[in-house]
Amino acid sequence: MVSRFTPLLVSGAALALATVTACSPVEDDTTTSASPATVADACPSGALTTVTSGKLTVGTDNPAYEPWFSDNKPDNGKGFESAVAYQVAARLGYPKDKVVWTPVTFNNAIAPGPKKFDFDINQFSITDERKQAVDFSSPYYLVRQTVITTKKSKIAGAKSLADLAGAKLGAQVGTTSYQAITDIIKPTTKPSVFNSNDDAKAALENGTVDGIVVDLPTAFYMTGAELKDGVIVGQLPQVGVPEQFGLVLDKGSKLTGCVSTVVDQLRQDGTLSALEKTWLSDAGAPELK
Repeated sequence: MVSRFTPLLVSGAALALATVTACSPVEDDTTTSASPATVADACPSGALTTVTSGKLTVGTDNPAYEPWFSDNKPDNGKGFESAVAYQVAARLGYPKDKVVWTPVTFNNAIAPGPKKFDFDINQFSITDERKQAVDFSSPYYLVRQTVITTKKSKIAGAKSLADLAGAKLGAQVGTTSYQAITDIIKPTTKPSVFNSNDDAKAALENGTVDGIVVDLPTAFYMTGAELKDGVIVGQLPQVGVPEQFGLVLDKGSKLTGCVSTVVDQLRQDGTLSALEKTWLSDAGAPELK
């Protein structure tokens, strides 16, 4: 997955939304502009070469978590990523009734080989390693990784990375959250790996781990709506290029350019920023240094 800049809160059925200005993804310097005529020719509205002719198939994991989705129903248009997917689909010429959702596990979505979706949206961080197996669209979101725990945990009062050195931490398999533990926190104890954030949360609740790492919006949702006495320990430092979420497509997909073009449009016209304000909001979370 990925991380960014300033804190974000969730807006879901279980949490009250505090409407504050949220940061929008930065421009992707690798994206080149095309003339409207060129785009129309290459990306005929509603007539792209898709998995199912006349429909756009979108993949995501099951369960699909708040605040990215709502009530584990990707097709209801609620939650940040569901809303983004429908905006992308609409600009490609596929209204809501022409969008089909299919469940795809996180690891399978970024594994080499043909895909059963046209694009997948599931908090995928854009990395050079993953680009060897799949295509990514332009970034639609910037992310910060965050350590969370419970009030009874020994790391609940941690103020720095050094305070986490002896902690038993964990994260979902194959995510940049796990990579953040090994590359940024570098604890003396080998971190635990889990098949899902639900499994990681359960381990935190039963004391198997001292804390887990998730992206910031998920951190706010988990600590505010799912964990008893949940605590945000802090955001991890941003190292190097900001972590970015992108839509995943099959390697060499003919749709990659079209999808990136509409994501760029959504960013440039303020739609992505508006969706962040609706489903994700700024909230204070300390940075661990």
